[in-house]
Amino acid sequence: MTQHTDVVVVGGGQAGLAAGYHLRRQRLDYVILDAGTAPGGSWQHMWDSLHLFSPAEHSSLPGRLMPAQPGETYPDAGHVVDYLTDYEKRYDLPVQHGTRVDAVRRDAGQLMVEADTGTWRARAVISATGTWTRPFLPAVPGRDLFTGRQLHTVNYRCPDDFAGQRVIVVGGGNSGAQIAADLALDGHVDVTWVTQRPPRFLADDIDGRALFDVATARRRALDVGRSDTGGVASLGDIVAVPPVRAARDAGLLPAKPMFARLTADGVRWDDGSRSDADAVIWCTGFRPALAHLAPLNLRGPRGHIPTDGTRALGEPRLHLLGYGDWTGPASTTLIGVGRPARDAAGEIAHLLRS
Repeated sequence: MTQHTDVVVVGGGQAGLAAGYHLRRQRLDYVILDAGTAPGGSWQHMWDSLHLFSPAEHSSLPGRLMPAQPGETYPDAGHVVDYLTDYEKRYDLPVQHGTRVDAVRRDAGQLMVEADTGTWRARAVISATGTWTRPFLPAVPGRDLFTGRQLHTVNYRCPDDFAGQRVIVVGGGNSGAQIAADLALDGHVDVTWVTQRPPRFLADDIDGRALFDVATARRRALDVGRSDTGGVASLGDIVAVPPVRAARDAGLLPAKPMFARLTADGVRWDDGSRSDADAVIWCTGFRPALAHLAPLNLRGPRGHIPTDGTRALGEPRLHLLGYGDWTGPASTTLIGVGRPARDAAGEIAHLLRS
C-alpha cells in the first residue's frame, strides 16, 4: 500500500525534529521516518562521559529551550536524549520510529520513498539522516593484520572496557581528544594519542556559543561575496572542554605523529620502532549517510550532493539538512540546525503552493 503526503522527512534526530517543527508552522502535511526504535537520534549511542560544548540555553532546537541539567554547566548526552524525547512529544511530531528508508526515486512528477514498512509518495523530501551510521576508517597499511581490537568512535563507551590495556587513539579532532582524555584520566589504561598533524586546541574560553557565531559570520560573509574568514577551522580543531583541559594540563595528552602501519600486535612508527597495542580506537570522522538517495544520481565531489542552501541543485524537491556547513552553517549542531530547517520548510512551502 502506498501512502501520500506533502513531505517525507528521512531521519528523526535533531535535524529531522527541527524540520518537523517548521513544516508544521508552514501547515504542510508530513511524516518523519526514523530508523531508530526510540527518540534521541545518535545521542542515544554516545560514550558515557560526553558533554555538550555549550550550556543548555545555547543548545536548543526551535521553539523550546533546553532546560538546564542540575549540577552540570554543559549537559551530558543523556540529558540531550531526554530533551529530544520531550520535544518530539511536546509538538506531537509524526515520527514513525523503527522505519528504515531504503530508497528515494523520481516517479510521475513526485518522489517515491521506499521504506521497510511501505512506500510513501511525496511532493518533497527532506533528508536528515546525518553521518553517525557511516563511520570512516582510513586505509592504513596493516589494518587487516592487527590481531587486537579495532573500533570506531561509534563503538566506544567507557575506560572500564580497556582497563589494564595498551590503547592507541587515532584522530586529532574533538572525539579523538575527548576519548584519549577519558582513557588517560581514568588511570588504568596505557594510552597513546596519535594525530595526523600537531593538535590545535582552541582557546580555553571558547565553547559552542562562540563557534556558532563564527560559523554564522563566515556563511554571511560568503553569501555577500566577501573573503572567506576561515570559520571555525581558522581557530583550531579541538574545543578544550574541561576533561580535555585537565588531561592536557596534567601532561597526559602528548600527541605522537601518525604511525607508518599496523602490525599483528601493534604499530610500527616511521623511524622503524614498534609499539605493542591491545586496541586501536579510530576517531577518524564520518561520511554523509546518503545511500537512500543513490537512485536520484545526484552525488558530486567528496560524496556530497551539490546544494543551494539546503536544496539539491539536481532535484528541487529534495532538501538536505544537518550534514555539515554545506547544508547550513553549524547545521550539525542543536542550535545551528534551526535556521536551515526553517529555510528548507519555507522553500518547500513556496514550491508546493506555486
